[in-house]
Amino acid sequence: MQPLDRESTLVIMAAGMGSRFGGLKQLTPVGPAGEMIIDYSVYDALAAGFRRVVFVIKRENEAEFREKIGDRMAPHIQVEYVFQELTRLPAGIPAVPREKPWGTGHAVMCCQGQVNGPFVVINADDYYGPACFQLLHDFLADSHAGSDKLHLAMAGYVLENTLTENGYVSRGVCTIDSEHYLTDIVERVRIEKRDGGAAFTEDGGQTWEPLPRGCTVSMNCWAFPAGALEKFEEVFRAFYHDPATDPIKSEFYLPYVVDRLVIAGEADVKVLKTPDRWYGMTYREDRQQVIDAIHSLTEAGRYPARLWG
Repeated sequence: MQPLDRESTLVIMAAGMGSRFGGLKQLTPVGPAGEMIIDYSVYDALAAGFRRVVFVIKRENEAEFREKIGDRMAPHIQVEYVFQELTRLPAGIPAVPREKPWGTGHAVMCCQGQVNGPFVVINADDYYGPACFQLLHDFLADSHAGSDKLHLAMAGYVLENTLTENGYVSRGVCTIDSEHYLTDIVERVRIEKRDGGAAFTEDGGQTWEPLPRGCTVSMNCWAFPAGALEKFEEVFRAFYHDPATDPIKSEFYLPYVVDRLVIAGEADVKVLKTPDRWYGMTYREDRQQVIDAIHSLTEAGRYPARLWG
């Protein structure tokens, strides 16, 4: 497999404060030398062949983020920053007094002008495992020149490998065809372990709908080819002017962008299934599980005791 060109980028969405967790969980140590989850993602991406990372952060967090994360990685990988701001919108769309950012699709849209060429997008506070970075790197390195469609890829996780014992989670539940292309993705914002399996609710817990065991879910781990970012503003404009959109509360999710592009026939999405288990800290009680998992992986030799030593 040929290496990616120098413009290929790992984009890490790190602007969220983690309201359910209770603080800036991106900066919470989980490794034996004080490493954070984000350290392991960058380490795995570097091992897969990525050489540039762009952090999407809040401007007010820049100094702390640089000091505790970016500066430590800078000797090993090119580090840059993008600020997700409420006023960073397509021309002609007015800023509104929102309390929360516009969402993950907007976070990626903010990278326009700084990210060129193919890129991979992940969440800052999720541990993905090394397999997904290698799968997505190899996908992007396989040229699709001459195609009339954007060819995207998504790392697909087994639902049961992504749940927590400590509450509910939000997942993009996927439908995949026989050739492993994504045909539909539905964002379920409240999924819990229930009755030996998993189920979701859309009415605050009054009723529950079971999800198929072993179904594939998205953990916001995507690969986009060159030219994809130009489409984000088009999709955002349509989203903003949709009568169902509340400019104060509605969120512009990254899976929504992908879904719109697929429905319009402008893109297809290859689902690359990963065997790795996902770990994260949706709730403060999840931290010990993540610490234990990293300890086991370090003991097994997957990671050195000091990542950046």
